[in-house]
Amino acid sequence: MDLYSRPLGEVSFSRVCGGSQQEGVESCVLIAPIPGLEDAFALRDAKNPDAGTLRFTGDELRAAGLATI
Repeated sequence: MDLYSRPLGEVSFSRVCGGSQQEGVESCVLIAPIPGLEDAFALRDAKNPDAGTLRFTGDELRAAGLATI
């Protein structure tokens, strides 16, 4: 399955936080389902969302310890 072949369009990203690396600083990503694909997600850096988007299957995200939406 080619996750990058699907356009994201105007998907709504949700914030997922956890895994703080510094005391008082929370680590967050933005996550959205990829339209037209089951159990596939796009991720962005919450602090710099214009830096680009990475895409993962739900199995890949769960293996990395990240909850899907």
